[in-house]
Amino acid sequence: MGLSLIPFHRGLIAAAIVFCFGYGAWELAALRSGAEGGISLIAVVFILLGFGLIYYLVRLNRFLGFRPGGDAEDP
Repeated sequence: MGLSLIPFHRGLIAAAIVFCFGYGAWELAALRSGAEGGISLIAVVFILLGFGLIYYLVRLNRFLGFRPGGDAEDP
């Protein structure tokens, strides 16, 4: 069998989710304090990226080709 990098990958994706939502919230706070209008686009993009990463993390096994009760599919 060997070592798997999937747990590390899950942790890295979770950190990216936290970053995207945190940065998006920070940009929204900057927008509320009177910053430029382009910041709203950046905030929306990062929040959408956060949701996209959540979708990816929840379905990671499917993206990697693992079946629910077995090993990886043969190519």
